Amino acid sequence: MAAQTYIAISELHPNVSHPKLAGIIIGKSDVKSFPDRKNIGVDRFTFGFTVKDSPDFFINVTAWGNDGYINGLSSSFSIGDCVVIENPLVSNKDPEKGDRFCPTTPSLYRLLVTEAHSQVTLCADIDTMDRLLPLIHLPVKDSADFYSLGDIVANGQRLDGTVINVLAAVKSIGELKQFTTSDGRKGQRLEVKLFDDSVSSFPLVCWDREAIQLVQTLIPKEAVLFIADAKISFDSFRNGMAATVNSKTIITVNPDTREASLLFSYAKEVSESGILDQDEKPEDVSVDSITDVYTVSQLKQKAQESPEAFFGITYSFISKLDLDSSVSKVIRTRCSRCKFQATEDTQSCTNQLCPGRDQAFSGTTGFDLLVDFTDHTGTLHTCTLRSPVAENILGCTTEEFTSLTDDQRTAMKWKFLLERCKIYVKILPSTLKRTGARGMVLACSLADPGEVKQHMSALLQRL
Repeated sequence: MAAQTYIAISELHPNVSHPKLAGIIIGKSDVKSFPDRKNIGVDRFTFGFTVKDSPDFFINVTAWGNDGYINGLSSSFSIGDCVVIENPLVSNKDPEKGDRFCPTTPSLYRLLVTEAHSQVTLCADIDTMDRLLPLIHLPVKDSADFYSLGDIVANGQRLDGTVINVLAAVKSIGELKQFTTSDGRKGQRLEVKLFDDSVSSFPLVCWDREAIQLVQTLIPKEAVLFIADAKISFDSFRNGMAATVNSKTIITVNPDTREASLLFSYAKEVSESGILDQDEKPEDVSVDSITDVYTVSQLKQKAQESPEAFFGITYSFISKLDLDSSVSKVIRTRCSRCKFQATEDTQSCTNQLCPGRDQAFSGTTGFDLLVDFTDHTGTLHTCTLRSPVAENILGCTTEEFTSLTDDQRTAMKWKFLLERCKIYVKILPSTLKRTGARGMVLACSLADPGEVKQHMSALLQRL
């Protein structure tokens, strides 16, 4: 078979003649250029990548050459591709020079690729690819050797400047920011929000184009990352810790490990519950600053087109408001640690993966309702209405509500039900196709008829 003609990375040695190896790309750096000391006015170009051919062995490869060769080679493969490398130069690693900025590898050597002597091509052998592809999900470090986000936060500035391993799930992926430095060089920056069962939001910053392209392919709340050798630093602007992808970092997506599997299960649970969305507090945007008016269908349409949360006003009828249900369906207690709903006796958390299950239960109690909004264009279902917003809208506390009679609760319900209301909402696009857009109520009041007529006329003109 073709795969038998390849030399294993573990067997590479400077004395090997015309080596030929196959592996999967697990890391890759951006193309850089340097002045050629031998040819004044001419630049040399280079980039590096890391290739793996077995669970335990991987090696760094550096390519050097002119602009056309290096940029062409770099664009011919990406992280996750299987490649065949023919006739690279095998040399000893030099930890005092270039290798100190490359991923740490178990091999004693590194490979050098040049246009004149070497060739790198995509692997076309199915059997070899079938053998290599599972390796992309094996972390390059011990799967148990990592910091949780809670560990990082707890250690705080004691970790400033350190390089550590991190296991976390992807909460959201920000927009790509491009910039030009004072000396004319172009750059880019992308921030990813991570979470785990100890911290609901933690920043990971990417500067390299290769790292950015990798994380942009991920699905928020459905991807778990093992980030080997992430740089941890104190961000004075945020007044908190942040992680950065650097030239030594290797990111393994959805690792095939027990620890990652547990975190994936937790991420799936909190994603479906919508609890993570509550971290985006309404106070982040003043209700007074929200001015855009939408019909229900426009809210749904924009949610499909935009991956980011947005704010708006809708003049709609409240078509579902179950205030006269049992109190346990209107007022709920949630775990202070993971935000999951507590048992009815409020003595324990229902989340099997809650980080505080072995500790004394701590919970918060408040209104926890799902409401529907309807106008002439459709209905927005199951929008969340929770404390303290619900208390402001209903005009009573949870203690006062529990003391109301059934007739009083029904009267409160009909004060809003089927009445035209001015509703301020935050729309959270869902990663789950079956649920579509989800809304959070930020404020709600009975609408002024004159104001409704004015805005509805404007909306009709836009349709």
